[in-house]
This record gives sequence, structure tokens and C-alpha cells, in this order.
Amino acid sequence: MDHERAGDLCTRILDAVGEAVIADREFLETLMTGILARGHVLLEDVPGTGKTLTARSFATALNLDFQRIQFTPDLLPSDITGSNIYNEAAGSFEFSPGPVFANVVLADEINRAPPKTQAALLEAMGEQQVTVDGTTHELPDPFFVIATQNPVEQEGTFGLPEAQRDRFVIKTAMGYPDRDGERELLARRAGRVEQAPSVDPVVDGERVSALQRVPEGVTMDERLRDYVVDLGRATREDRRVEVGVSPRGVQRLFEAARALAVLRGRDYVVPDDVKRVVAPVFTHRIVLTADASVRGTDRSEVVASVLDSVEVPAVGGEPQDGSGGGGSPRPDGHRQDGES
Repeated sequence: MDHERAGDLCTRILDAVGEAVIADREFLETLMTGILARGHVLLEDVPGTGKTLTARSFATALNLDFQRIQFTPDLLPSDITGSNIYNEAAGSFEFSPGPVFANVVLADEINRAPPKTQAALLEAMGEQQVTVDGTTHELPDPFFVIATQNPVEQEGTFGLPEAQRDRFVIKTAMGYPDRDGERELLARRAGRVEQAPSVDPVVDGERVSALQRVPEGVTMDERLRDYVVDLGRATREDRRVEVGVSPRGVQRLFEAARALAVLRGRDYVVPDDVKRVVAPVFTHRIVLTADASVRGTDRSEVVASVLDSVEVPAVGGEPQDGSGGGGSPRPDGHRQDGES
């Protein structure tokens, strides 16, 4: 699958999800970027904004197996991974897979489960496998987790540890729809009998893995790679930051920028791709100092400062004014728009 076909397919997927979910297009594109980058996504927002519907709609549009895990304080690790059950007829123990054995796993209100249960997802998210009683079991391919957490209710919740947050390639929020969006929500509800809208599959589930491989063929200019590295290193030099973005986070920014380029139908990355995804990739990876936390500093402010302080490289790309001209230089030095 080439980048143009992949971009068209992504547009169709987003259109299908948008028919069911009242959400900003940029939010849906951010979530799709995480899926294309073969990563996991953390959604943080208040109840009732449509987080669960969004996850289910993406799974349906991609024609993938979907499982929802409702995280609660009494949830056990085995409730997620599965366990060995004794089979009296066979006289032996057999593995009974848990709900994590699905292509798309919705970890609903993940911060309501204790750390030990949250950690049950770490191996699955990082290695695409789970180990039960010393035996390793492979998870389906593709596999990605969409986790949700409520930022309002803090009582009875357990904050995600740094290692767990670092496993999410992207963290984003839906936000409330505007007035027209909420009116559209009522209009759609009035036009159907079911409470929840449905989505038709857009792509064969077996082709999703091929779609996720397309970003691997996207090129990034060496100057842009330096830019990505410098952004990550700048977070570690900010006095408000106790722990900056890890090397894994820098790599995730590289992967997310290439995925966004595919979403735009390109086989190369431009600076705007990096700037567009740096906040959802970096913000949740930053740990503020105690003093900065007391002063009410927001981690997004740190990312904004980093973007302002690191110089954007001059790398050619598509014409920004839409005029087309005679074709603009690509990062590899070639021309486009038919110019030889």
C-alpha cells in the first residue's frame, strides 16, 4: 500500500467515525495518528463526551475485534490477562484468555484500578504479549490500547506511574462539542431508534497491519531529525521539569510525525507535522518539579516554551499558500507537481 492510498483510506475511516462521533476533526486525526504509529492512546476527559463511543467506532470502522475492560479498585491482573483453569476432562490446566486478547482494547477509567492491575497492561502494551504462570502468550496483531481516565474525580483513583504513561504514544482529550455540535447530536438521536449510533466497516481488518506499515516508508530530512531530538532534549533543560522526555518519547515523536504525514497523503515529513503532534506526544511524559507543581504550572506550558525556544529548520515541502506554483522542493531534493 502506498502513501496516497493509505491517506485516502485514513480519510474514509475518519469520515466514517465522524458520522457517529460528534468531535473535533483534529481530535479524530490525533487518535488516528496514534493508531497509524502502532501505539496506544490515552484519552483524558470528563464523562459523557463520547470516549467509549469513539474507541468502539474506530474498532468497527477498522473491522477489528473490540473488548472493553472496566477498571475498578477490585479488578485483578488475571481479570485482564486471563488465567489457567483446570480441565477435569483432560486432567490438566488450560489457559483461558482474558479480555486483553483483542485487536482494540478499551481500558475504561484505567486510573481506578490499583497499580498492580495497571501493571498487567505494561507487558501487553510494550511487548504485545502476556505472561501467565511463566508461559508467554502472544496477543493478536494488530493490537492497541485506548485508555480513558477522568480528570475530575480524584478520590479512589490511582495516578498512572511514569512507566505506564510513557507507553502511550499519544495523550489527548475530546473536549466539549460546540453549540452546533450538540445540536447535531440531538438531530442524529432523533433520527434513529438506538441510543448509540453505528459505524460501517471501512477496511478489512487484515489490511490494518499493512496500513500501519506505510509510515515506515516515510522519509524525514536530517535537519528535521535534529529538530525532533532538540525538542526532546530541551524539555530536560527546563528548570520547571524534574524528568524530561525520554529517548523513547523522542522516538515516538518521530513515529507520530511520520504517521501524520501518511494521514496527509505524503511520503515525507514537513516541520508542521512535528509541531502538530509534539504536544500530544510530549506533554504526558513530563514530570514537573515540586516547586512548579505548587505554583500551578501546566505541563503544556513547558511544551509551548520548548516549541518557542527551539529553532524550526528550513525544510522544503508542499506550497503552504496552496498556489502550487511550479512545484516546491521535497526534503529529498526532488521536485513535485510534475516538474522534472
